[in-house]
Amino acid sequence: MSEPQNSRSSSSTKEERRPTPEILISEKDERFIQSLFQFIEHEKRYLQCPEEGPDELRYLIYRFVFNKVIARSKAYTRLLLIIKAEYDDTIRELKRRKKEADTSLQTLAALTSHHSKLVKTCQRRAAQLRDSLCVLQRETAELQEEIKRQKLLKEQSTWIPGLTVAESKDPKALDKHMKYLVAQRAALLVRKSHCVSVELKAELDTKLQAAEHQRDQLSIENDRLKVLYKRLRFVCDHLSSWENEGQKVPLEELLGSTLENIRQTNMMDNNGSGIDAELFESEEPIGVDESMFLTDYLHRFIELFDSGQYEDAALLAARSPHGVLRNLDIMDMFKGVKGHLGSVPPTLLFSQALLITAAAGDKLSGPLSLQVVHCFLQHGTLQLVTHAINQNKLTFSEDLGDILTEHAQKNPSVTDMCLALATTIYEACRLYRKIALNMCMRGLIHSATEFMNHCKDFTAEDCMWVLHHLPSLPLLQLLTEPQQGRAANLSVGLVCSSLLAEPQHQELALQLLDSFVGQGRGVLEEVMLEDCSSSIDVWTNMASMCSELNRANLSQAIISVLLDQSGTRVLSPDLEGARLMEHVFL
Repeated sequence: MSEPQNSRSSSSTKEERRPTPEILISEKDERFIQSLFQFIEHEKRYLQCPEEGPDELRYLIYRFVFNKVIARSKAYTRLLLIIKAEYDDTIRELKRRKKEADTSLQTLAALTSHHSKLVKTCQRRAAQLRDSLCVLQRETAELQEEIKRQKLLKEQSTWIPGLTVAESKDPKALDKHMKYLVAQRAALLVRKSHCVSVELKAELDTKLQAAEHQRDQLSIENDRLKVLYKRLRFVCDHLSSWENEGQKVPLEELLGSTLENIRQTNMMDNNGSGIDAELFESEEPIGVDESMFLTDYLHRFIELFDSGQYEDAALLAARSPHGVLRNLDIMDMFKGVKGHLGSVPPTLLFSQALLITAAAGDKLSGPLSLQVVHCFLQHGTLQLVTHAINQNKLTFSEDLGDILTEHAQKNPSVTDMCLALATTIYEACRLYRKIALNMCMRGLIHSATEFMNHCKDFTAEDCMWVLHHLPSLPLLQLLTEPQQGRAANLSVGLVCSSLLAEPQHQELALQLLDSFVGQGRGVLEEVMLEDCSSSIDVWTNMASMCSELNRANLSQAIISVLLDQSGTRVLSPDLEGARLMEHVFL
């Protein structure tokens, strides 16, 4: 049984009440009906029943009233009891259905909660798998590059020295190279004919050692005679002075004081505390003698050079006194001539002589070091460059390292060795950015990143310099990732903005953003929130650049993260340099 007009007040109920059927028109029945309505209104107010919607209390009130009506109407008791029974059955059925619905909702809520936990677990596992996949892909790319390089080195090892790949397959070029090798062999045989046997060389070495021993003995005797001569001259000078001064002191006294001075000089010589400079002369010529000696030396060098004896001329110039012929002018002279067919180039002879005659630690000048290294690289004698650098015979400079780096780029077969030598030079010159660049060129990207992290003098500007000279997505990813509790070397927002502003580097920035978006929207959001160096304007400008480059997906992803963070306050994970960023995106 439904509630009749339960949402209206008692006064409105009386006004809109329909006339009682004729079967209940007696005054007594009218009063009964009126009392029932008053009872209903009073009970609803007392129990505070809601005006609308199903309510258990309202149902009990009407049920009680209906029982009164049944008890009053004797003639219709059976019919009204049947109606009441149907009404009660309907109410019980509705209650049962409501209870089942509540149970179903609880079960559904429990299933939904369990499902959301499973989804989060799967998403977390998927993120871990994506990270592992990225690491594997990066390592696979590095291994593939290493395999390609090893294949190239293996192919180059089968090439003929002095010929390109194309010439190695050209019969005419091979015939020409064969003739050159035959001529070179003939020249070597001619040179061999001028050589002596091993026995004769041993005999000459013995004679040379005997001559050197005799020279040493004569040198000692010469020094002794020089000292004796100086002593006698010392006495002679004093006697001459004594005669010129009129013999003021007795001769015996003069000789006694002179001999005493000589004895004091001998004591100083024996104790090693001092040597009278007038008693000895340098073995090298000085003054006019030195000028004449250098003139004769220069004439000898010119004679050898003009006669085509370039090897002897090179050794003579390299051993010149005071290094007067160890300069760029002499190097230019050797560059201006050509040797005999099949012989060593004169420039290479002079460079070798400079290297051989220089003692370990005795460095060539900076300009001469550049010329010598350039000559060695031009003629393929990298082992001489290695020897010179290891023995510290060159003046290290940035230009010297650049020459080796450029040679490595043009000659893949010696790339690793040249870059390693260049790195040694850059380390001596404290050129940290070029050290990192060379490590990246050798494929040591992770090592280069560790070097940048541990080098205190390595700045973000240096990182950008390396990235501009060797654009690489793995390198960019490592530079923008936090390393062991410390901030990343480069800010993602700033570096992407800088790269997008340069047409030749736009693709690299887009690849980095694609890698973030490809890992899920949460990864990009985490990167943006942890990037404390980039403001809202930087990310907004980046979104505009992506849109201009027809990369609407990247632009929308960035703007979506900014909109989600509008009006929030995000704390940086860096505890020492933490600061609040208030995002108010309009």
